[in-house]
Amino acid sequence: MWQNLPQMIDPIAISFGSLEIRWYAVMWLLAFASVYFLLKWRIAWHEGDFTDDFLMDITFNALFGALLGGRLGYVFFYNAPYFLENPIMIVSPYDFSSGVWVGIAGMSYHGGLIGVLIGFLFTARKYNKKLLAVSDFVVPAIGLGYFFGRIGNFLNNELIGRETEMPWAMHFTDAVLRHPSQLYEALGEGIFIFLVLWFLRNRDFAQGVMTAHYIIIYGSVRFFLEFFRAPDPHIGLFFDVFSMGQVLSVVMILTGCALFFYCSSRFSRS
Repeated sequence: MWQNLPQMIDPIAISFGSLEIRWYAVMWLLAFASVYFLLKWRIAWHEGDFTDDFLMDITFNALFGALLGGRLGYVFFYNAPYFLENPIMIVSPYDFSSGVWVGIAGMSYHGGLIGVLIGFLFTARKYNKKLLAVSDFVVPAIGLGYFFGRIGNFLNNELIGRETEMPWAMHFTDAVLRHPSQLYEALGEGIFIFLVLWFLRNRDFAQGVMTAHYIIIYGSVRFFLEFFRAPDPHIGLFFDVFSMGQVLSVVMILTGCALFFYCSSRFSRS
């Protein structure tokens, strides 16, 4: 039963005639709701100089940025040649070449992160806050939201793992036993990062260091877990070893390290 669990799950949560709501969409909503209420709790306990109005704005801007950035990130990072030839498919759920409704599939975490940061920037400017102060306040809660996002990938039977004979392997889209990599990521990129950063959230770090911690830890965990996740078939592996996700994670780690040393050196000089 365990091995066939993914194929036993209906990815459709609710349907009204031709309208279908997938569990993936429900998990997205739970992800943002969990982050919202954790941050609301922080505001109630005066963990940071922020208001409920600020929280409403940053939640909306981050959601919009995640959706737009995640989609555009997938377009440019993972399948640029196809979308350059078929730009309408960036936003259209209808494939005009085949005459089939295919939906809008393909999101990139790294593109979504860029979109969220832009959302943070707009909100910070509106409330006369510094971007790093805003991100430091938000990142301790993000891991819990990402947990729900990866569970959504599992329920949607996507981002499947590499082949394995481990006893907890599962069948996904084929008869091959694979790592349940979505669950690995839910625990690693979600619960683990949430517990670490939530524990550290009120430490007296220099501004920006908490954000640097998130970027470094996420990039490191993601780099490791990508070894269990099947690479995108149209991209494959760079040098037959590293996936696109790992390449982008290395960029994250280097960026996080640069931010950490920059913020720490400014704090020490002051």
